[in-house]
Amino acid sequence: MPAPMSRLAQRRLRLSALLLLGVVLSLLPYRHFTPPADLLKAVRERDFLSVHTRNTPTTYYEGRHGPTGFEYELMWRFADHLGVSLTLDASHHVMSVVEAVRREGDLGAATLPLDPGQEGLIFSRAIFDLQPVLVYRRGLPPINDPTGLAGLEVGTIRGSGADQALRGLQADYPELGWRESPEVEVPELLSRVESGNLDAAVVYDHQFRTNRIFFPGVERGFAIGQPLSLAWAFPAQGGLRLQQEANRFLQQLQHEGALTDLVNRHFGHDDYLEYVGARVFIAHLHERLHDYTALFREAARSTGFDWKLLAALGYQESHWDPEATSPTGVRGLMMLTLPTAGEMGVDDRLDPVQSIDGGARYLRHIKDRLPDSIQGDDRLFMAMAAYNVGLGHLYDARRIVEQLDGDPDSWEDVRDALPLLQKREWHSQTRHGYARGGEPVIYVRNIRRYYEILSYVDRSQQQYLQLNESNGEEADDGPLFEIVPPIL
Repeated sequence: MPAPMSRLAQRRLRLSALLLLGVVLSLLPYRHFTPPADLLKAVRERDFLSVHTRNTPTTYYEGRHGPTGFEYELMWRFADHLGVSLTLDASHHVMSVVEAVRREGDLGAATLPLDPGQEGLIFSRAIFDLQPVLVYRRGLPPINDPTGLAGLEVGTIRGSGADQALRGLQADYPELGWRESPEVEVPELLSRVESGNLDAAVVYDHQFRTNRIFFPGVERGFAIGQPLSLAWAFPAQGGLRLQQEANRFLQQLQHEGALTDLVNRHFGHDDYLEYVGARVFIAHLHERLHDYTALFREAARSTGFDWKLLAALGYQESHWDPEATSPTGVRGLMMLTLPTAGEMGVDDRLDPVQSIDGGARYLRHIKDRLPDSIQGDDRLFMAMAAYNVGLGHLYDARRIVEQLDGDPDSWEDVRDALPLLQKREWHSQTRHGYARGGEPVIYVRNIRRYYEILSYVDRSQQQYLQLNESNGEEADDGPLFEIVPPIL
């Protein structure tokens, strides 16, 4: 009997093949499928759970280390709870998820609002709250209540539940009208608001908080109605056992605190960068990054880093200014000290070619010098911290972690110890003494957030560079949006 982690690893290896299988099956001619009367039994007999979902930042997407997303992590844990593998069909929009669950099973997990009135479906227990909010384009007069919507173009996703919040609002404000479509997703709505194609949109609060860093031209307005509940959908014809097992699984996660931890990890980091900082970053992304993208890519090829990570580090150092100079004499786009430049063979620190290449090789040099016991992202984050504060101070922080009975190979523990280097009671016991230990913590945090933005831009069909080049030109809506008129 394999150990639980080995079994989990085996299932992860099978996921890519099952995802491909799901895509292939979706291309076959449609034949009506009736879910078995005992869907839980069928899932276990076939040894995989088939889930219909959406490719969105809050649900499921391909991250740096493979599939990720809040509901993806829940689905994966549920499949493991059942002792089966997981296969996904992520080709859906919100309304097609519901239809696919009705006709094919097994489960729909796609930011679906709990709606017991949906024909042919049963829902799990509530997973967490969905609060609809109105967001609007920065520069418009503040919109703090529905009276501010007069004459504005408002958009939302049909079938998401946010559209029902608007219908509830329309009962009290019959002059309200809007556009809706099931085929858009939150990032596209926000990009349309930011570019002026729409004036405002109604989405869920957690969706806005997750995406707002990528759309600094969009402002939060006001909450609409009472929160709805996110839930999973199951085919009613498949019996109650799979739904009941999902409820037991979700209740256990909630009881253990794991559900709260998962929500906080995916939706609780909205304050990493100030809105103003994000706006400046994206402005510089449009104005400066294209001059250095090829250099970052070349440096990445020679050092094994993701070019977007090197670009994020370069932005944190100099805002991509090749002539940047600090009061302490650190210079250039990657802000190399004179000794570091000499060590890396950089003759001219103000030459962006040499600076980017030298900075990337220096980060690789630091990372390679770290103890072998530090692995994965912990190793990368500690290397970035040492780029800022120096290896000596990083090692001092690791020794403090050991004194505190923590794990010196864990970035989280070292991150908590670094600020202690500012306190005499701690730095007096170290080899390298005082350091402004809070700075590398912020430094790594900011680079990670800049990297998230660059990764979003790199994978999104609504890239910021394209939006910038369009000069705010409105896209052709065509038949995409259906107009919901006022009821006056």
